[in-house]
Amino acid sequence: MGDLAIEVRGLSHKYLERTIYSDLNFTVPKGRVVALLGKNGVGKTTLIKILMGFLRPMGGICRVLGQDSHQLQADTRARIGLLFEGHLAYEFMTIEQIEQFYAPFYTKWRKELFYDLVDRMSLSKTHIIGNMSCGQRSQVVLGLIFAQDPELMILDDYSMGLDAGYRHLFLDFLDQFLADGEKTVFVTSHVVQDMEELVDDVIFLHRGGKMLQMPLTDFTQSFHCYEFEAPKGNEPQKDTFIRNVDLMGGVPKLFSFMEQSQMQSHLDDAWPDVRLKQTLPMSLEEAFIGLTGKY
Repeated sequence: MGDLAIEVRGLSHKYLERTIYSDLNFTVPKGRVVALLGKNGVGKTTLIKILMGFLRPMGGICRVLGQDSHQLQADTRARIGLLFEGHLAYEFMTIEQIEQFYAPFYTKWRKELFYDLVDRMSLSKTHIIGNMSCGQRSQVVLGLIFAQDPELMILDDYSMGLDAGYRHLFLDFLDQFLADGEKTVFVTSHVVQDMEELVDDVIFLHRGGKMLQMPLTDFTQSFHCYEFEAPKGNEPQKDTFIRNVDLMGGVPKLFSFMEQSQMQSHLDDAWPDVRLKQTLPMSLEEAFIGLTGKY
C-alpha cells in the first residue's frame, strides 16, 4: 500500500436491483494522474462517494492513502483535495472571507496559490461569491483546492461551468502543481479531449462495473479504428474481438485492439465479405466513443 494512493479490491454495490459494480478492482499509484472515464450513469460519482466515505459499499475493500475509505481520519482528509458534484461554495462570503475561512483547516495552506488563480478574474477581494458567474465561482473553488496543497486530488468533473479559456487555465495550473512528481490526481471529466495532455493512466468504466485500466500511451497505440467495406445488411457486429462498429457518418468504422492483419483473418472467418481498408487516426474522444459506443 505504500506506493498506492487508492486501492479498490472486489468492490460491489447496488441501487435496488441495479448492479453498479460487481468485483471492481483497480489501483491509483502515487505520483500518477489517472482519469476515470465512462458514460453517464456508470457510477463515477458513486465511486467517489465511496472513496471519501460518504457511502458504504455492499462489499469489497476500498483504501485511500492507506486507510479504509469509510474510516478516514481528519488528518488524512486534510491531505485530499476534493471537488465533488460541481463547484459548491459559501456564496454569501466574499473572496477574501472564504480564503480566511478555509485556511485554518489545512496545515499546508498556500494562500498565494489561491490568489494566483482567483486574481486573474480581476475582481475585488470584497466581491461576493453569490454575485459571480458559474465559471467565476468555479475558479474560486478550484483555487481553494490548490491552496490546500493536497497530496491527492479527487476531481469529479472539474470542467463543469468552465468555458474553454478557464478550462485550459486550470489545466496549466494543474500541470505546474504536478511538476514535482509527488502529487496524485484521480479525475473524472465529460470533456475527454482534455485528458490527452493531462493523464498517465485511463480507467474505462462500463455499466455493470466492467472496466479496463491501462497507461494512456498503451491505449492510444493499441486501440485501432479501421475503415471497412461490406455488403449492405452483412456488416460485422460486436464480438470478443470487435469492440464496436459505427455505421453512421458516411464512413463505416470498426474498432478493435487487434492489429489489422489479425482482424482481417478474424473477419475472413466470421464475415468473409468484409474487407478492411485504411486505419483511421483518432483523438482520445473518438477512441472513447469507439470503445464505449455513442449511446
